[in-house]
Amino acid sequence: MTWVALIQSGSVSQASRQLGISQAAVSQRVKLLESIFGTALLDRSSRPARPTAAGDRLFQHASSLLGGVDEMMDGVRRISRSKMQIVRLGCTDSFAAAGGPIIIRALSSTAHQIRLWSGSTDMLESSLQQRQLDIAITPIDDEVVDGIRKVKLFSEPFVAALPASGDWKKLATLTDLSRSLPLIRYAARSRNGKCVEQYLTANGDTIERTCEFDTTEPLLGMVATGLGFAITTPLCIWQARHHIPQLKIVPLTDFHRKGVRYPSLSRTFYLSYRESELGPLADELRNLIVQAFSRQVNPDIVAALAFGKQDAISVAI
Repeated sequence: MTWVALIQSGSVSQASRQLGISQAAVSQRVKLLESIFGTALLDRSSRPARPTAAGDRLFQHASSLLGGVDEMMDGVRRISRSKMQIVRLGCTDSFAAAGGPIIIRALSSTAHQIRLWSGSTDMLESSLQQRQLDIAITPIDDEVVDGIRKVKLFSEPFVAALPASGDWKKLATLTDLSRSLPLIRYAARSRNGKCVEQYLTANGDTIERTCEFDTTEPLLGMVATGLGFAITTPLCIWQARHHIPQLKIVPLTDFHRKGVRYPSLSRTFYLSYRESELGPLADELRNLIVQAFSRQVNPDIVAALAFGKQDAISVAI
């Protein structure tokens, strides 16, 4: 440490102040090092004295070793602190169905207590800002909130879920479809509901309002029994996957108006947290989620929904 301080500071006097010892003590330690290595470490013929080739090599090795010690100490302190944490994490119901077990396994080695909440996006984001949550995973727009960092996880498309028993080979507009099969909506107050309504309006579709639901289970239950169709997402369908055999999943881009295909519609999930409080734990969790959804969850959903080569989930790299 003395040698590194001497070379970095450039003088014995500055090194002594940095180390909190006398200049004589610094000089004595340098002479002791030269005695141990059996070679001169300082070229004292120059003013100021400069390290010899051997001194340069010692500085490189010593700096590397000290850096490793600092990293080790930080790691030990981080593990000690994280083991004392109660990690409070919130995510939407659709994410919890696929990602909940992944998160629990990831956090079980770094936290004594794990509290996993599920609920609406607005409720979770509000809870994070009010410090009732440490981490939130939600499909919210990438808006800036003071003190909160948002990291992109993945995106997923909205799709049309139709009863499997019908003949849906000739699809035109969503309005045309609604004349023979009512649209079962998410509630207008929900984020999914608002997103779908904006999409319909942008594409010139005016569809009568019939049934609306806050959650996916009853919505897909209606579709599975042939009472209508819905616009939802792969993760929402996966949440109620026992209905999949009674559903036909159609990309929105299969619909068209006067030969022009409908544009795609998607939502993006973010991991939100207060960076100053979680440190590297959030990055580790983000990397785990990305890998798990890319390698396990997405292939399972693609196979179950018969998406072919199309990805249900587009993972952020």
